[in-house]
Amino acid sequence: MTLTQRLTPVRILLEKAVLRSTMALPEPAQRRLAGRPVVRDGQTLATDVQLMLRLQRVTRQPAAETLPIPQGRESILYNAVLSGGAQPIGAVRDLPVGDLPARLYVPTAAPTPGPLLVFFHGGGWIYGDLDSHDAPCRFLAERSGVRVLAVEYRLAPEAPFPAAYDDCLAAYRWVVENAESIGADPARLAVGGDSAGGCLAATTAIAAAEEGLPLAYQLLVYPGTDHTATTGSRELFADGFFLTQAFMDLASATYLPDGTAPDDPRASPLFAELPAGLAPAYVVTAGFDPLRDEGEAYARKLADAGVGVELKRFPDQIHGFFNIVGVGRTSRAAVGEIAAKLKAALAEARRRGVHQGM
Repeated sequence: MTLTQRLTPVRILLEKAVLRSTMALPEPAQRRLAGRPVVRDGQTLATDVQLMLRLQRVTRQPAAETLPIPQGRESILYNAVLSGGAQPIGAVRDLPVGDLPARLYVPTAAPTPGPLLVFFHGGGWIYGDLDSHDAPCRFLAERSGVRVLAVEYRLAPEAPFPAAYDDCLAAYRWVVENAESIGADPARLAVGGDSAGGCLAATTAIAAAEEGLPLAYQLLVYPGTDHTATTGSRELFADGFFLTQAFMDLASATYLPDGTAPDDPRASPLFAELPAGLAPAYVVTAGFDPLRDEGEAYARKLADAGVGVELKRFPDQIHGFFNIVGVGRTSRAAVGEIAAKLKAALAEARRRGVHQGM
């Protein structure tokens, strides 16, 4: 029995209504419901995010990592739909990218050819699909004016490492070869993703530079970069802020089969030798995220290698805020800022291309 079959239609509608209404309350009212401010490591958790976490506890929503993987996947999708809402988009269509399912989001009045972001979803390499990240992809595309091509790669345990890495690299090669068919300008291609998808975007960018493939930009949203990590942020935020240590342990154990070195640079880009010509990057972290420190360490690694990089920490956010574009205010505003950066970066790539062609 699926999650939606176990939940009655009345309960589903009730949960949607409660979440929308409480997340739309004025901040002072939300503060009364959320409780005392949560301050950790000199940062204060956003009131609406704190309230959302409290609602999850009150409604006793089981964490995905406490469920069998098939049911955990349903739970991830259900919560993504609740928090993502219905986001407008100019046009959307499903298409194959080689052997992989993909979905193309075309913003309203998008030029042809235009910039394109190849997007890899998060979910610890074991959860997530096109539907779990449909809302943020719509939002990102429409806000930035950039086409977004979301790619669904194979998941563990059915297909452990390096399947996801291989799929994402194959997908990017396909995009380079078929850019015209999806309205993309080869001079304005980007890769991006959140969490595990951020890791896959980083490793795809490294491979693209090694192979001499055109790539203008990397968008890395709270990327996992180190399967060996024992950072301060992993200790500070190991429980209570959506992403837990138990989830991360399950993700690594499931994705990396026995005998796989956790510091393999295809799985942990923090250990990669960075090639010349690596695309500039925008690295996003969240203040209350266990992955915060390793994401910021990767940004420093890029900078030390001479790669153009901008690091942005949203200090009041949690891991997963990228999906919260349909309710509340602070997470949606943060994703709006990310969209603006993507728009500006690929507009700059066009100006560089025009200048170089003169």
